[in-house]
Amino acid sequence: MTNILLLEDLPEIRAWLSSLVMQVFPDAQIAEAARVHDALGLVSAIKFDLALVDLGLPDGSGVDVVAALREHQPETQSVVVTIHDDDEHLFPALQAGAFGYILKEQARELIIEQLQRISQGEPPLSPSIARRVMAYFAAKSKPQPASPSAMPHVSLTERETEVLLRVAKGYTLPEIGQQLSLSRHTIADYVKQIYRKLNVSSRAEAALEAQRMGLFGR
Repeated sequence: MTNILLLEDLPEIRAWLSSLVMQVFPDAQIAEAARVHDALGLVSAIKFDLALVDLGLPDGSGVDVVAALREHQPETQSVVVTIHDDDEHLFPALQAGAFGYILKEQARELIIEQLQRISQGEPPLSPSIARRVMAYFAAKSKPQPASPSAMPHVSLTERETEVLLRVAKGYTLPEIGQQLSLSRHTIADYVKQIYRKLNVSSRAEAALEAQRMGLFGR
């Protein structure tokens, strides 16, 4: 059974998203909310596996719900579904813990394909969003010097470092597996281990850690 939180204030959009979710997760139990307040109430009462979160709500931002899920239900995968593709909305959502970021303007088939990636352990990102994230980190690819006391040392194996670099560059799990001659499931295990060591929960955070470690220059 998959418990899914659907936060969207427009009834017709909420019904549309619900139909997409049921096509991808036919056994899902969907809890719907139209306001941040209502969604936070559901988060306090129900354990969710997945949350689809709009950003612009009548009483605030869906980023607050993403942050609450990260704090209280860290295993929940929060995916933003929005019309906003600008940095001012994208990066606060990723920093709050969003696992993916999907634009509503895409074709139904493409959104379904992106939602299907969740079960494969891949973050669902609209193509333009993926490009924006990579451009952001490419611009910050020059490592900043830091003293050992300013940054805790994290020990990654050579293989983990190879996987982290490719995750940070935006490659999918199958693509990384092909590059390293490993199965997608093996790569997924490496990613989980890397996230645990770095104490991160999203691709964006992993990319930031890779940048801090100076991996983009390799």
